[in-house]
Amino acid sequence: MRYLIWIARLSLFLLLFGFALKNTGHAVLHYYLGYEWNAPLALILLAFFTIGVGVGLMASFATIFRQRREIAQLRKEKSGK
Repeated sequence: MRYLIWIARLSLFLLLFGFALKNTGHAVLHYYLGYEWNAPLALILLAFFTIGVGVGLMASFATIFRQRREIAQLRKEKSGK
């Protein structure tokens, strides 16, 4: 099973790496107040994917911390009885 997971990871990496190599053309992102970002399309996609992962992790941290507090409180109640 471990080998299947590594084969799947390697396949996904090679697929995304090939995508990055094929999309080396430049793209321009226009921001507010006249700012622009001129970079390869693959780099822009990677940057926004990374930002999305970060935002998703930060959003899940609140739930994780709340659940940990609840578990600690329930353990305290259980040991007190």
